[in-house]
Amino acid sequence: MPVEVRIRKGEPMERALRRLKKKLDREGVIRDVRSKRYFEKPSEIRRRKKKVAAFTNMLRLRHENS
Repeated sequence: MPVEVRIRKGEPMERALRRLKKKLDREGVIRDVRSKRYFEKPSEIRRRKKKVAAFTNMLRLRHENS
C-alpha cells in the first residue's frame, strides 16, 4: 500500500513533506519500521507488553482514586 502525497500548485516542498510525515504517522508506518529495526525475541515482546499494560493499569487506578 503506497503512501502518496500530491504537491498542490504553489505549495512549498516543506509543507508537502509535513503532510507526508503526518500521513505516515497516522498509518503507523514509522512506528512499525522502528519496532522492526532489530529482532526482538517473543519472550521480550511479551515482557514489554506486560510491562506497558501494568503501567497503564497503574495510571488508570491512580486516576480513579483521585
